[in-house]
Amino acid sequence: MEPLAPGMRRIGMVMRRVPGSSVAKMTPEGIARNSGAGAPGFIAAILLGNRPKRVTTEDRTVEGIRLRIYRPSGVAIACPLVVYFHGGGFVFGDLRGGDWMCGTVAQDLDAIVVSVEYRLAPRHPFPAGVEDSYAGLAWAASHAKELGADAGRLGVMGESAGGNLAAVVALMARDNKGPDIRHQALLYPVTGAHDTESRRANADAFILTAADMQKFAELYAGDQNDWRVSPLKAKSFAGLPPALIEVAEHDPLHDDGVLYAEALRAAGVEVRLINFPAMPHGFLSFPRFAKDAKPALAAVVDAQRSALR
Repeated sequence: MEPLAPGMRRIGMVMRRVPGSSVAKMTPEGIARNSGAGAPGFIAAILLGNRPKRVTTEDRTVEGIRLRIYRPSGVAIACPLVVYFHGGGFVFGDLRGGDWMCGTVAQDLDAIVVSVEYRLAPRHPFPAGVEDSYAGLAWAASHAKELGADAGRLGVMGESAGGNLAAVVALMARDNKGPDIRHQALLYPVTGAHDTESRRANADAFILTAADMQKFAELYAGDQNDWRVSPLKAKSFAGLPPALIEVAEHDPLHDDGVLYAEALRAAGVEVRLINFPAMPHGFLSFPRFAKDAKPALAAVVDAQRSALR
């Protein structure tokens, strides 16, 4: 295995010293206090990056769900539409955390990006997050013209828990005959591949540990055999949109992404799988420190451009 990149090792070591950085070590009160709470603005700007200057944002609340809409300046009418779901183990995360990724996709793809702030566990356990994610997707698709986008050029994107939700809503959209999704970008998704070599080898990895994953699963509280919790358990993957799946070698969830890619391919779905051997879980969220964050996001945009042109 290639060594962990120095920049991410430094971030990982710093995070381990920060109280509350591991959900497995947090008290119930601490989890409740931090659920949905974003990092302070200056810390977020340093760690998570910022949206490009030529991209504007608009926040809306639709049917109780908060959305952030990203628009590049001078965008053409009827451009691609991408719906994004943030990570955080179904427990943490907010709209701010996706600013760099969503803003960069909006700028480089010339697309409208809608980020969905779904309800979080433990206050809102499964299936609240799934319901909000699908509702946010359906709203974006039905209001595409108002947003200046083309519902016929629709993609979904998510990282970690958000990658799980992106995969799940793609399955739901297929089964519900819409919205018509043409691409899914799944970034180190959790898919329900429980007993894997990567989970054992990276049990004590930086950013995400096996103990953290177990705690997130307990808080989310869904049945692990339900495909809406573990999309790898879906009965069929036929008819799903083309997928880009990105995984990190130093990540317990590495094999989750690989096995999902294999399941899609076996069903005849077009898949591109990219492994980043020197990266840990969550590396795309650290564009200033992860050397592969920008190349990984560029690959996402390239795949979306091909699928949504």
